[in-house]
Amino acid sequence: MKQFIIFVRKEFFHIFRDPKTLIIIIGLPIIQILTFGFALTNEVKNSKIAVLNPTIDETTTKIIDRLNASRFFEVQESIKNPKELDAAFKSGKIRMAVVFQNNFQESLQHSKKADIQLVADASDPNIATIVMNYASSIISDVQNELNPNFSIPYQINIATRLFYNPQQIGAYSFVPGIMAMVLLLISTMMTSLAIVREKELGSMELLLASPMKPLVLILSKVIPYMLISLFNWLIIVILSVWLMDVPIKGSFALLFFVSLVFIIAALALGLFISSITDSQQVAMMISLMGMLLPTLILSGFMFPIENMPIPLQVMSNIVPSKWYYTIVKDIMIKGLGIKAIWKETFVLIGMTLFFITISLKKFKLRIS
Repeated sequence: MKQFIIFVRKEFFHIFRDPKTLIIIIGLPIIQILTFGFALTNEVKNSKIAVLNPTIDETTTKIIDRLNASRFFEVQESIKNPKELDAAFKSGKIRMAVVFQNNFQESLQHSKKADIQLVADASDPNIATIVMNYASSIISDVQNELNPNFSIPYQINIATRLFYNPQQIGAYSFVPGIMAMVLLLISTMMTSLAIVREKELGSMELLLASPMKPLVLILSKVIPYMLISLFNWLIIVILSVWLMDVPIKGSFALLFFVSLVFIIAALALGLFISSITDSQQVAMMISLMGMLLPTLILSGFMFPIENMPIPLQVMSNIVPSKWYYTIVKDIMIKGLGIKAIWKETFVLIGMTLFFITISLKKFKLRIS
């Protein structure tokens, strides 16, 4: 235990002796969370929707078919009563619900008016606005086609409702994405550089030849960066809540736990990168470029994954930040619990075990 503590202290000394590295580790998250306050508006396709249609008739069927036939929507499920609406959104399977009034066609024919409510998941406000605009446009087209020769035209009144983020605050979307990106980049890059630095200095062989087991040696290198990453996470959360009014509607303890799991997964990924590289430049390039672009493109943070070709959708499943981004939105913005995020959490745990196992085998091979 004494040797382990000595190695941990040694790693902290390495970190604090280099002011430039310290600025990157501590300063980068603060700069990004303060300056990355923008969101991109993109075309949204293949958004899954639910339909609540109490009285199925010719007009409602026509509207549903038109929505489903467009490239923007895919009817995922039909719900029978309003109580199922909340559960449908909590499941994460739909972006929007279309709610028809009772006796829609009858009301349209007799009073020339009928109501439709569009309910959207506004945890990502830009996408919520886009999908509601698409749906409103399609419904308006159907309205124009209904008996255009009537002296008193049919009026379909469209009401909208936004779940989770009714004010459409952009920070609700980009804060979880920044959190995932910063933690992944910092944890992965710093851990991989720490191991590779020992290789370049020629001290790694001496460490591996010491009586310490490879697992204990790896832990002594990882723990300082885990603590620094947790500090970064805490800073991001404080800035998000204090400066940007982003709520934590769910359990803070659960958010901390899954963030710790994600940090350990990123550290394990850094260990894996360090085990297959022999120079800090290569390790930095793989960590920075190999993690930054997938996080931006394939995590769902900036570009909806359902818009992408099937191969890219499949590829996104191996990006750890995709799963963490979903978890953070579910806890912070939607206020959901472990029942909603257990699958994503187990995926992150599986990735962690995989990378640690591979790294340990690599270290054992170096010893032998």
